[in-house]
Amino acid sequence: MRYPQGGGLTAERQQFREGLRLQAAERFAQGEASSVIAKDLRVSVRSVQRWRRTWDEGGPRALRSQGPASLPRLSEKQFAQLEAELAKEPAAHGWEDQRWTLARVKTVIGRRFHLTYTAQGVRKLLVRNGWSCQVPARRAMERDDEAVAGWAREVWPCAEDLRR
Repeated sequence: MRYPQGGGLTAERQQFREGLRLQAAERFAQGEASSVIAKDLRVSVRSVQRWRRTWDEGGPRALRSQGPASLPRLSEKQFAQLEAELAKEPAAHGWEDQRWTLARVKTVIGRRFHLTYTAQGVRKLLVRNGWSCQVPARRAMERDDEAVAGWAREVWPCAEDLRR
């Protein structure tokens, strides 16, 4: 399953679950009890009862998979174009620093593909395609090591004392 990555069920898993529902439909026609079917198929009795209601209303066709809940709004080709845009760095798109944020990626998608996404939608899109939130591998060019050392020497001990 791909739930942890926000992508729903894989096609194989969808087919497996559809197969379970269709096996249950055959057994509904034979008049078997829901508890027996649930035990044999290793699913909950509530699921079998829900499938039975659906089967009563629409027959075995009603238990077939409806397909994915939603189709991706960006095609694979468009996502490849988006990756190419993200590889150009934020400065190429008008931002001064070198950070990609969800809001910035959302803006690039809007400008390039004329689609609106929420920040969470952008996050799910990126995670689904193998991207992750990361700390940069190298330090920013604007970093002032002396200021950081001064802060660590003077400000941090005061903050640490307040916490304790």
